[in-house]
Amino acid sequence: MAQTTALWPLIIYFAAVLVVVGVMLGLPNLLGQRSRGKATVEPFESGIVPVGDTKIRFSVQFYLIAIFFVIFDLEAVYLFAWAVAFRESGWAGFIEIVVFIFVLIAALAYLWLIGALDWRTRRQRRVESKINN
Repeated sequence: MAQTTALWPLIIYFAAVLVVVGVMLGLPNLLGQRSRGKATVEPFESGIVPVGDTKIRFSVQFYLIAIFFVIFDLEAVYLFAWAVAFRESGWAGFIEIVVFIFVLIAALAYLWLIGALDWRTRRQRRVESKINN
């Protein structure tokens, strides 16, 4: 009996989520406009007629910056978890987080020194060095 009463909040929450999702999916059909242009059923650009080529080529630097962002963004998760358990972790936890932050700063310094965070291409660097000399 105690187990079933403990499940009621979960069941009510699940039902509320289903109602909210149903309302969010159904309300636009009731309140939305009924325009059917020739580009409305296009699978690209939400009904806007696409212009140009859809295959855009991004530079490798874009992907490097995106990967660095994901890697260094994960540090926020660990720092938040440490901040929540700050009092329980004591001095050992403090020393561990200092080492963690030091490793992150060292990794960032290394990436900066090897030029991984530099958006310029080799050609742009060459032209800039010619201008500066």
